[in-house]
Amino acid sequence: MPILRCFLLFLLLYPATVSAFDLAELIRKVEQQYNGDSSEIELEMTIKTGHWERQLKMESWSLGRERFLVRILAPAKEKGVATLKVDREVWNYLPKVDRVIRIPPSMMGGAWMGSHITNDDLVKANHIDEDYDFTLLEEDERRWVIEGIPKPEAAVIWGKIIYRLQKEPLVPIEVEYFDEEDVLVRRIVFDDVQAVSGRTIPLRMQVLPVEKPEEKTIMHYRKVKFDIDLQEEYFSLGRLKGRR
Repeated sequence: MPILRCFLLFLLLYPATVSAFDLAELIRKVEQQYNGDSSEIELEMTIKTGHWERQLKMESWSLGRERFLVRILAPAKEKGVATLKVDREVWNYLPKVDRVIRIPPSMMGGAWMGSHITNDDLVKANHIDEDYDFTLLEEDERRWVIEGIPKPEAAVIWGKIIYRLQKEPLVPIEVEYFDEEDVLVRRIVFDDVQAVSGRTIPLRMQVLPVEKPEEKTIMHYRKVKFDIDLQEEYFSLGRLKGRR
């Protein structure tokens, strides 16, 4: 009986320890915060390098984990450029030449829209909970620190990912990405946390390449709608071209 009482006391004092969670499920929830069952988002992306800076206005739609479409609204010279993801396939559309380009595996590490986000990020972000094994590194009353190590069979580019998550509300604070030599390559920092359309999410995300501290990509979500009426047929090559 004393052992049972001690165990019950432990549960009362520590009801929300991460040991009660499946870590992969926790990461999946964080990675899927901007999607819901479906979503429609207007956002701005600012890209800064050592030599130039540009800002893009975009609209995007998603359905579940596997379908995603984004189209540039401004500036005028890039209006209509679009990206479609279905499962693990990615296509880009270039309206000036009316051409659809499928992104081959050899180009998955390339920059998406000239940013510090890669084509591989678009494909693999929604599968991190499947491709990595997770370990709890730290925990306090406010946050968790979780390490992800690729599964032996996973075809991924990161050697390690470390998440810093706020517990309440459950939002990411920072994510660090390491290469296969265990060298920190980039950091993503989240802020401007707000309640939007029934969810609490960070509305701003900064992608910071470690080796180029003068550079960054900032994504700022301006309008967000979740659980809208979308069908799989919406995510087609015709829709990628802006056609019905």
